Amino acid sequence: MTSEERREARYRRRVAARLAKKEKYASCNDFSAVFSYGNLYRAYRRCRKGVSWKASVQRYITNAPLNVLNTFELLHTNKYKSPGFNEFDLYERGKHRHIKSTTMSERVVQRCLCDNSLVPILTRTFIYDNGACMTNKGYDFAIRRLTQHLHEHYRKNGTEGYILLYDFSKFFDNISHEVVKKVIRKEISDERLLKILDHFIDAFGDIGLGLGSQVSQVLSLATANRLDHFVKERLHIRGYGRYSDDGYLIHSSKEYLKECLRQIRTICNELGITINEKKTQIVKLTHGFTWLKVRFFITEKGRIVKKICKRNVTKARQKLKKMQEKWLSGIMPLQDIRAMAVSQRAYMKKFDAYHTICNYDQLYNKLFILLPWEVEHNALHQNTS
Repeated sequence: MTSEERREARYRRRVAARLAKKEKYASCNDFSAVFSYGNLYRAYRRCRKGVSWKASVQRYITNAPLNVLNTFELLHTNKYKSPGFNEFDLYERGKHRHIKSTTMSERVVQRCLCDNSLVPILTRTFIYDNGACMTNKGYDFAIRRLTQHLHEHYRKNGTEGYILLYDFSKFFDNISHEVVKKVIRKEISDERLLKILDHFIDAFGDIGLGLGSQVSQVLSLATANRLDHFVKERLHIRGYGRYSDDGYLIHSSKEYLKECLRQIRTICNELGITINEKKTQIVKLTHGFTWLKVRFFITEKGRIVKKICKRNVTKARQKLKKMQEKWLSGIMPLQDIRAMAVSQRAYMKKFDAYHTICNYDQLYNKLFILLPWEVEHNALHQNTS
């Protein structure tokens, strides 16, 4: 076989692989297949999980089959319109967040659209280290990947190196609708699917995507997907990851990271994304750094130490003291407080925080006498003795 024949054979294999992949996701690009009654009903079953105690959800559940059928008919007769949002404000760690929550009926449509079209089509274009809002990924995945990237850097370069931490300013509020629609049209060709997607996007106004919508979460990841591929494939940064609007780049050269930041700014300007200059910085690895509310340190022997953010520990201790007041006044039962304490303690055990956990236990002992795991330990000790 000549070299020309080998090249032709490789080309045909690539074409065949692309066609096979396209056929695999053909149903995800078909409006009728995506919004079948079965898919809508399965989406309803998923939407009610964990929130069936809410009055609005219970009203939907009482006539669920008919409600799903009504939605099915509206979609297939091109009469479906978004009923609007339930808008409210949250203050998280001093930050004001305006939430636009969808109704149960629209949540079913969005869940069906995401599970059967958006997620299968868009996620195959994402890099592996894009860790937010995806199945089998999330916060813990992002922390594990950063830890692995630090280990890999240490094996090659030791403790010498730097990390570039960047953050997007008001990411959801500033997402360009033009950029989002362009990304969608590269992967989806069904006009009816594009029409309903445009309807959900335009419902948030001229710019930005609201918090509280599943479609917004998936599309926000796709907006910066071009940046992820640029860093991995053009800048050749192995130690790179992104969790929604927070990202990092690890490299041995500080000057190269400065050049990377310059090019990242250029790509972000083209995508309509604003870099938060106050939170964007280049840090020497041996000095330690904070990412996703976790404080990372790398020792001379290559051990990665993960500490809890001090502010989170302070908030957890303050929460216990407030709950004691509610318990003494009879507003909150001790069982609910114990469940919260067990959850907080399990979170702390993910980090190198032995003394923090001991101090948390002592505070709980002081406020509520005995911890639930200490009660179990004492009972087990008595049985064995």
